[in-house]
Amino acid sequence: MSVPAVPTRDGGSVVPGPGPALETVAQSRAGQEAVTGSPVGSGAVVEARGGHEVVVEARGGHEVVVEARGGEEVARTRGDLEAGGPRVVAFGGGHGLYASLSALRRVTGTVTAVVTVADDGGSSGRLRRELGVLPPGDLRMALAALCGDDEWGRTWSEVVQHRFRSEGELHGHAVGNLLIVALWELLDDPVAGLDWVGRLLGAHGTVLPMASVPIDIEAEVELDGVVSIVRGQVACASTPGNVRSISLVPADPPACAEAVAAVRDADWVVLGPGSWFTSVLPHLMVPELAGALHSTAARRLVTLNLAPQPGETDGFSAEKHLQVLREHAPGLTIDVVLADPGAVGDGGELEEAVETLGGRLVLAEVAASDGSARHDARRLASVLDEIFREKR
Repeated sequence: MSVPAVPTRDGGSVVPGPGPALETVAQSRAGQEAVTGSPVGSGAVVEARGGHEVVVEARGGHEVVVEARGGEEVARTRGDLEAGGPRVVAFGGGHGLYASLSALRRVTGTVTAVVTVADDGGSSGRLRRELGVLPPGDLRMALAALCGDDEWGRTWSEVVQHRFRSEGELHGHAVGNLLIVALWELLDDPVAGLDWVGRLLGAHGTVLPMASVPIDIEAEVELDGVVSIVRGQVACASTPGNVRSISLVPADPPACAEAVAAVRDADWVVLGPGSWFTSVLPHLMVPELAGALHSTAARRLVTLNLAPQPGETDGFSAEKHLQVLREHAPGLTIDVVLADPGAVGDGGELEEAVETLGGRLVLAEVAASDGSARHDARRLASVLDEIFREKR
């Protein structure tokens, strides 16, 4: 079916297509004029984004686009806006991927999230069972993470994350899940549907499913000396036993073609943080996606979790996470492993584990200052920016 234009927040329209949903606020200097009619240059003001002002100034010999967002000045060089920065692909799902994307959108305009499609609980599980669709929840969270910090981005992020509270059938459903599934039914194309939602949200990047069919995770779990098989993401994540390994059902799910292409064309591929067995490792089990990850010229970065996850990685050290990754992806080399010093026990053992994977260890404070086991988006963005700028 033909895809009509989507209205944008500045009163114009766009036709959804491939690539990140970024807005170009100011036109190039070559004879173009700003929205206000003033030539774009030092000191020119462009009216955009619901009344916010965008100012182009000369700073240190570079043109910088400065956007007023709720009183906070956010500056990016014009080169960053036009070139988009390094091409980064982020693997994961849930809250871990949310943290990673919240940082990455502050570093580059060319970020692609490749998201797990194994969720079988809550709103996603209900929609998956009732309609036979990909579970939308992790995809929704990734889109919300890529929303901007301006009023439009904050509002739409809250809208898609909002869950209904009622005594009826809508209870527990997230608005974004319903929106995504509705577009899938209308367009009969998961990638196009996600692109539509991304453009509506003004998402600073692209969100893609890991596979084109829903998958189940099977875990080999040991409890009191007995090994059993547990099936389903929720069951694997909440098992009282120790997860030893995982596999996928089906074992050879068709990878999302756009995700495979993004990995092959990337400058960096980022794995983690997140639920190790149910959000990070499943990507390595999709044969075509794993093949692209092994063969890509991109550098590979692993962001380690800040603490073990109850029910999934109880008692895991930082180096144990890397050991499990190596077991599930034999032969995969990693260029950089990023860890917070507060989450590292024996730094020497971790460094040895990193070297075994062919990489180097970067220790940096990326945890939230409140002491919780979550990453601070701005701290993580700052460290990732430094790493990405380093030459090979």
